[in-house]
Amino acid sequence: MPTLLVLAAGRLQLPAITTARRMGLRVVAADGDRDAPGLALADTAYVINILDADACLEVARREQVAGVIHICSEVSMYAMGRINEELGLAGIDSATAVRATNKEKMRQAFEAAGVPSPKSIGVRTVEDALEAARQIGPPLILKPSRNSGSRGVTRINPGDGDDVLAAAFRYALAESREASALVEEFVEGPEFSVEILTWNGRPHVLAVTDKVTTGAPHFVETGHSQPSRQPPEARRAIEKAAVAGVRALGIDWAASHAEITLGPRGPAIIEIGARLGGDFITTELVPRSTGIDMVEGAVNLALGRKPDLKPRHAPQGAAIRYLTPRPGRVLAVKGTDEARRMPGVKVVEVDVGVGDTVPEVKSSLTRVAHVIAEGAGADEAVANAEAARDAIRIETEEARAG
Repeated sequence: MPTLLVLAAGRLQLPAITTARRMGLRVVAADGDRDAPGLALADTAYVINILDADACLEVARREQVAGVIHICSEVSMYAMGRINEELGLAGIDSATAVRATNKEKMRQAFEAAGVPSPKSIGVRTVEDALEAARQIGPPLILKPSRNSGSRGVTRINPGDGDDVLAAAFRYALAESREASALVEEFVEGPEFSVEILTWNGRPHVLAVTDKVTTGAPHFVETGHSQPSRQPPEARRAIEKAAVAGVRALGIDWAASHAEITLGPRGPAIIEIGARLGGDFITTELVPRSTGIDMVEGAVNLALGRKPDLKPRHAPQGAAIRYLTPRPGRVLAVKGTDEARRMPGVKVVEVDVGVGDTVPEVKSSLTRVAHVIAEGAGADEAVANAEAARDAIRIETEEARAG
């Protein structure tokens, strides 16, 4: 029985663990949090720092793993690359892991390969950031050089003073896993993600996902739907850019999640992760919309196996919408039962209750509820999800007072 190592065992990693078990694999899970829910579901569990590549490699050797996977996040991508290199496993190597997690090196790889992406300058001091902003010109985005989930992202508008940019730089630096940030050209236009599985150097696009965000200043994602409702020509251009980006980074035998803006000059790649997409895009929306189990596909790639992309049901629409109640202490949560009974609704999750605090939405970690719905197509799925979202009322002290 082959052994799969799953790095991280939190809520978002559970589909990897449960899917691998269903596939008949022995699962070893590792996480720094001894209370991580996936540890209890694994055949063998380790409480270790998954940022420590040497510690992860020691576990992989001890357990004689046949593959390693880390989905929906980037924190232990380098450790995964090291394990693949040292043990001769399928999947990305450590150099690819660096290119796919450090946004400055990612931009350099895109530029070298002629892949469309925003102009970007890596900065390490406030003075660097101010000079980069003058070179590129507003509007700008300031972001960490290494992180995900919209953490540390701020838009800088024309007319914003140096004090605003300096504060945005400090915010980005505080959220970065490295002591650097990026000052980047802001590309105006609709946003998308592209979900890809690659093997033998050939990327296979499974879905193009339409995105909804909070907009400026932090651009936190509040909704996704599949299939994309863009015209076929635009979808093809988005897919072509994503595939070029995956090849530029050298991603092979792995899943990829590309984030793209369709700007005035065409698609521009914002970033590509050598992993499955988060926000339930690849664990819920892709299988519901395409009939393809993308998590199972990613597990097979980690084991050096060609995935099965044959749909298990007819294509349909799938959508997720997040709730963004006003910040404050929760006084009441209403409408969840009504939402669950609505047409097409498959998932309703509210993570706060009376007495809890709703934070300001500054990153994906600060969202407190979501609904997932299906429909005959994307339009119907979105309508069903938004109707369910609107039926749920999370009343907060500040909101009621206002």
